Amino acid sequence: MSLPSTLTAPANTAQTGLFISFEGIDGAGKSSHIGALADVFRAQGRVVTLTREPGGTPLAEKLRQLLLNDAMDPLCEALLMFAARRDHLQQVIEPALARGEVVISDRFTDATFAYQGGGRGFDLTVLSTLEGWVQALPERENGGQKLRQPDLTLWFDLAPEVAAARLANAREPDKFERESALFFQRVRSGYAQRCQADPGRFARIEADQPREQVWADVQAAVSQHV
Repeated sequence: MSLPSTLTAPANTAQTGLFISFEGIDGAGKSSHIGALADVFRAQGRVVTLTREPGGTPLAEKLRQLLLNDAMDPLCEALLMFAARRDHLQQVIEPALARGEVVISDRFTDATFAYQGGGRGFDLTVLSTLEGWVQALPERENGGQKLRQPDLTLWFDLAPEVAAARLANAREPDKFERESALFFQRVRSGYAQRCQADPGRFARIEADQPREQVWADVQAAVSQHV
């Protein structure tokens, strides 16, 4: 089913790179809206780079397989996440933004704080240090912003039990999807903390709504933030 668009092109951004991330637990419904938003931007004449984390480059995709399937301690997991992110930034995200493209990523650093920080209970100070190392920008770039962050993060917020019901029998779960409901409650809280800490970047999308209403909320958030 195609989704109608009411999103209009912002003025004076045709040559300006734009970085949008989609966040949320599996089953929140973000994936179908990623493609729809990309189509809207393409219809406006924008070049769109669709990518994901962990992943997005050959090296990062190899690390993704390890992260989703192999047992490891939380520190190792965090280090691999940020190693994949560094390669992703250098090889895909930064070049695309420099070319003036729209980059839409299925997850970025907020997921690490939610899953490894919230879900695993890993030290948020260590995660913040890794974030600073991996995402540092020269001060002259991005309006003086010190870290590469999305211009807009769309957080698809959904109760874990609803997400689990949506995913039931959908596919073979990876090691994260096999975690307990309590784990995903902590992940949800981790996302909420990131949202509260950076409300100007985040837009919370109530994901337990009809698809058309979720799409309307996505477009409204993009129009307000971009």
